[in-house]
Amino acid sequence: MSPRTNDGEPEPTRPASARPVPASGTPVSGAPASGGPLANPGRPAPHPGPGPASEEASSDTKTAAEAKPGDPAEAAPRAEALAVAHAEAGAGSDADAEAGADTEAGVDAEAGTRADGDAGADAEVGHDAQDHGAGDRDADDRDTGTGGELAVGGDERVAAVRRAGAAGRRWRAAQLSACAAMLAVALTAGAIALGAVRDGQNVPVSTAAAVSPGLLASGDLDSSITALQAHLRSQPRDFGGWATLGLAYVEQARTKGDPSRYPQAEQALKRSLSLRSDNDQALAGRAALAAARHDFANALDLADQALKQNPYNERALCSRIDALVELGRYDDAEEAAKTADERRPGVPVFTRYAYVHELRGDVTTARRVLERALAASTSPGDIAYVAAQLGQLAWNQGDYATALTHYARALAADENYLPALEGRARAQAASGRQAEAVKGLELIVARYPLPGPLVELGELYEARGGEGDAAKAENQYLLVDAWTAIARANGVNADLDTALAAADHGDRATALRAARDDWSRRHTVHTADALAWALHVNGKDAEALPYARQATATGYRNASFLYHRGVIEKATGHPADARTHLAAALKLNPGFSPLGAREARTALKTLEASK
Repeated sequence: MSPRTNDGEPEPTRPASARPVPASGTPVSGAPASGGPLANPGRPAPHPGPGPASEEASSDTKTAAEAKPGDPAEAAPRAEALAVAHAEAGAGSDADAEAGADTEAGVDAEAGTRADGDAGADAEVGHDAQDHGAGDRDADDRDTGTGGELAVGGDERVAAVRRAGAAGRRWRAAQLSACAAMLAVALTAGAIALGAVRDGQNVPVSTAAAVSPGLLASGDLDSSITALQAHLRSQPRDFGGWATLGLAYVEQARTKGDPSRYPQAEQALKRSLSLRSDNDQALAGRAALAAARHDFANALDLADQALKQNPYNERALCSRIDALVELGRYDDAEEAAKTADERRPGVPVFTRYAYVHELRGDVTTARRVLERALAASTSPGDIAYVAAQLGQLAWNQGDYATALTHYARALAADENYLPALEGRARAQAASGRQAEAVKGLELIVARYPLPGPLVELGELYEARGGEGDAAKAENQYLLVDAWTAIARANGVNADLDTALAAADHGDRATALRAARDDWSRRHTVHTADALAWALHVNGKDAEALPYARQATATGYRNASFLYHRGVIEKATGHPADARTHLAAALKLNPGFSPLGAREARTALKTLEASK
């Protein structure tokens, strides 16, 4: 996918035959070519993100995500201590937070205001550049044995997909080598030319060819970050480079569960805007950052600002859809998806277009669009993301065999792609392969202790019920609290994550408070479901029922939502409705939750016996 310049103008159009066909099926003439895709766009909270990204956090902020694989219970004390440290750091002033980000990211808190910006660039990016070198990749390989142990986990589907694609990749090797050589020459020439410009003028420069946002979809985000940092040390007034670095940090934080990257992203984007206040790349980057922090109202405003500067900015178009979806404005989100599809048809827009339809219960259209997106995908990041989305869609419908096939396709493209690893483990558990699911999730949470996989692993321990499993499960739920503290210390609104986890496995009053707070900001089906369930576990079923009904009102096919509604209807004296929705949940996805599915069957059996 071709980059666009960062001067606020859309890139020249390509012939219609060379552009992606929109999700609606009709090529758009006159629209600019698609730009670099988001790595893992468009899924609801928790946001794992979700594309390829660096495994490392800064040396000053090592998190439980970097723990070696092993007994996840051993990670709990480390994560709790870290949560306290981050919470204390986050309690300071804004100036303190910016200074902390400067220390970690190497990005000056007062970026763009120093007289000697060139000399300061080494300090701004130097520290973090050391975090992303080749040595870190070696360390990652040591963490996972061969580097592929985390992904493969005994599932031969991935190996089969790789074998099928191996022959088709061989003929491309010579071409790729030639392209790499040409790119090296181009980057060298560009650095020399831009260095000459910088030496003669004290003005912002644009180097889109050297630091294109397309780097973020290259399949190796840590190498892209290293290249950007090296570039910015020599070209500190490149506003486009700072914008792209900020976006890279957003991707890294979101996909690897490292919220400490968000302050770094904020500083890089501020630096970009201080050099050129109207550049749409940085405005779109700030929109993406706000969305990643779950500040969706601000994300929508920033996306609109970026689109005023450049109506064809792909990331701003996508962030606008994301914000509208997460604010519960589904009609507006559908219109935004159509607009984005007309202007920038491509994988990032296709996946969002599909999700908007899925939220309305139109699974057929969602699947068709995702299959088209997968056919149009060429980079490992795109293939992994879209295949994982197809896997998630199949899993939601209880089609576990198809889900596992799609997850295998995703992991063949990127063996460490977190959503595919998590999805595969979930599908394995639903298929009765609990031992494989537990092993896979243990490896995941040892490095990426995000709320979703932590809760799933804890529930698998509870369902297994072996010696020590209860304590292991409790440790996973405590790690959710630790992650939440870290996230909040770095500006992330974690109310929905807190409500969902605490309602079943934590403090119920905290769950209700968090759910009410989230509902006060946005009215989505996910927030409605979380509030309904938090009210239920606090004994407020009459108040919960309208929210449970609202969660299922759009037609979104989600077994957990149906289960929650059925339980609440049972508690409020609506046995016929309760039987309908509990049966529907188990028919749709009988393995939707290790504990929830079991409880749904028990409740349904009780209702049937009392007829």
